[in-house]
Amino acid sequence: MRLLIVEDEKRLATSLARGLSAEGFVVETVHDGAEGLHRALGGGYDLIILDIMLPGMNGYRVCAALRAEGDETPILMLTAKDGEYDEAEGLDTGADDYLTKPFSYVVLVARVRALLRRRTRGAAPVIALGDLTVDPAARRVFRGGTEVELTAKEFAVLEHLAENAGQVVSKAQIMEAVWDFAYAGDPNIVEVYVSALRRKLDVPFGRRSITTVRGAGYRLARDGGA
Repeated sequence: MRLLIVEDEKRLATSLARGLSAEGFVVETVHDGAEGLHRALGGGYDLIILDIMLPGMNGYRVCAALRAEGDETPILMLTAKDGEYDEAEGLDTGADDYLTKPFSYVVLVARVRALLRRRTRGAAPVIALGDLTVDPAARRVFRGGTEVELTAKEFAVLEHLAENAGQVVSKAQIMEAVWDFAYAGDPNIVEVYVSALRRKLDVPFGRRSITTVRGAGYRLARDGGA
């Protein structure tokens, strides 16, 4: 599989490229955002490792531009910044996962493999919950006849809730399923995404599909909150 690393710290980029090449990947590196975007749009990569703090064009803008062009290549963001809202900002531009520097190389490889597995898994069936429809294969969500636009992480959280509709799902279960690896940040990040789902799926349609079960987690209604 072909990977693109967009990282302005050349020593780090070279180190990652060598390690990932040893794992069997074909790896290319670039060191600024504009070139990274150009290469990503024309390269046919299986995954992009994208730093946020880049010269010329930062990682947020690169990621947003790729998604605006309809490019769904998995993106793992790297940053020296820390905190749940920095993560939320990165993921809201369309990134699939996030890793804060300094990080373990073993963790990075695990994240890369998890994202690639998710991309290549067999198509899952459409989940219909009342007038709420979740299509995992197409990564599309509809409320009645209206399509609702979700970020990559919002969709992943909703998909996990939909697969367990009617059951209580804990924050820990959501994080294990969606973040793919032991997460060192604040587990309350899940609340950020659940709140976003409510704003997009419930409020505009007068629904109440995701309820909080105090001390236990969240439950997505089997009838979609009708």
